[in-house]
Amino acid sequence: MILQDIIDIIESVAPLKWQEAWDNSGLQVGERNAKVDTVLLTTDVTEAVVSEAIALKCQLILSHHPLLYHGLKTISGTTPQERCVMEALRHHIAIYSAHTSMDNLPKGVSGRMAEKIGIQDYRVLVEGSACRHNGEYGLGVIGNLDTPIGFDELLERIKSAFGAPMLRYIPAPKARVQTIAMCGGAGSEFMEDAIRQGADVYLSADCKYHEMQTAIGRIGLVDMDHWYSEHFTRDVFAEVLQGKVKTYISQTDASPVHYM
Repeated sequence: MILQDIIDIIESVAPLKWQEAWDNSGLQVGERNAKVDTVLLTTDVTEAVVSEAIALKCQLILSHHPLLYHGLKTISGTTPQERCVMEALRHHIAIYSAHTSMDNLPKGVSGRMAEKIGIQDYRVLVEGSACRHNGEYGLGVIGNLDTPIGFDELLERIKSAFGAPMLRYIPAPKARVQTIAMCGGAGSEFMEDAIRQGADVYLSADCKYHEMQTAIGRIGLVDMDHWYSEHFTRDVFAEVLQGKVKTYISQTDASPVHYM
């Protein structure tokens, strides 16, 4: 296969037209007619991930988060992003990112979050700015657990399902909860949407202190590490490419945040 074949497969599921205006999903590095037979799947593109791709003889790194959000003014190796680009070009490795194009996918990041904690029937929480399809596509999801459970039990379920080392939270006003809204990555801006739609709990990442304060007495708010809320996107990529090309899930991809 050539790189464009792989891109066509990815974009048949997560078209670039679905990405948010501020995003930079798509081909980051590489030539579209280059041969690809092995792909490394990752959340982030780091120097360790590029080195892993070199060792595995991969011709493509497929990431969730873009390596490049903004243009580079120099490529001289002074920043990790520059060094990643230089090494990728040196070893003929392409880099493609499916970020909010995958976030807006109904069965994408947030949908997979719901399934991991036991919610199978869910709907889009907020229609994406690039997705005008009567709410069929968008950011975040909301749905119901089969039966109400205690808030503490939900916390344990979340921590176990995502492998999160820690959770920050505001307790839910209700002792038992059932309607859960969530958004992978930094989605604190959608908490009010979750409240308006009757969620008992909202799950996301990167919530600020004062944002968390506004949840008190209104909704249970659970904040986890950004990487842990989205790292399973690699599994979604693997499913999309299954049977079409050889894939590896990165073993060096990890949250940059450490806890003690």
